[in-house]
Amino acid sequence: MTNPLDPAAAAPSAPADRRYRPDTGCAAMALQRGDSMIATAPPAERWLLIESRTPWPQQALSALPEVGAEVARRCAELGYRPVLIRRHGRPVHAAVRRYALVDCRPGHESTRWGEFDADADLLSVLNADTWTGLEPPTQEPIYLVCTHGRHDACCAVRGRPVAAALTAAYPDRTWECSHIGGDRFAGNVVVLPHALFYGQVTPASAVEVAKHHAEGRVVPDLLRGAGTFPPPVQAAQHYARQAGHSLNLNTLHPTHI
Repeated sequence: MTNPLDPAAAAPSAPADRRYRPDTGCAAMALQRGDSMIATAPPAERWLLIESRTPWPQQALSALPEVGAEVARRCAELGYRPVLIRRHGRPVHAAVRRYALVDCRPGHESTRWGEFDADADLLSVLNADTWTGLEPPTQEPIYLVCTHGRHDACCAVRGRPVAAALTAAYPDRTWECSHIGGDRFAGNVVVLPHALFYGQVTPASAVEVAKHHAEGRVVPDLLRGAGTFPPPVQAAQHYARQAGHSLNLNTLHPTHI
């Protein structure tokens, strides 16, 4: 007989056919099917990165219980994509947390970092009239790795080794992040401020992506697209590169859409 006071007994395990298995998860199945990653980068020209050290629920902004809904509303109004970030494998106990306003528009690529003490401070961050205390804008790359396991287990299982590899090589530039879309393409990496989405990234290929980015080039075989452009432009860029055009990350911009 099970003990009703035993927490393990009180929380029944998932049925065997519903438990996560690396060989049958969405990412493994996408690889087996040969799903195309072309033009699958979710469009967003501006991002709000929010450091959050608590476990992330399935809906990431629920980690900000008092202000999450308002942050989401204001981000929608201002055209920002809110994403939670945290350092990989490094417990941080300081009260002050980091946030970043990222502009990904071609020709305006930049990141401005700031600090906040309480979740409520984020509401003033989203008020353009009170952008004070921000660091000078920088174009240094930020490597976001989706490890949002409560949204999809594939992201944690495949993303955390990628985050570990990038952290070892670029500790100050690498962050784990909440859901960014395309779970079946895990490991997913976004390089900001150029909003380059990479999918099916491994620990080894992640470091190569970073090296190529430092040289001003993309890695077309892993590139899902540039989130600064809508899917038709992402597709056009892919096929232009496939035809032998430049791999430079600052070329192949559309003249009009």
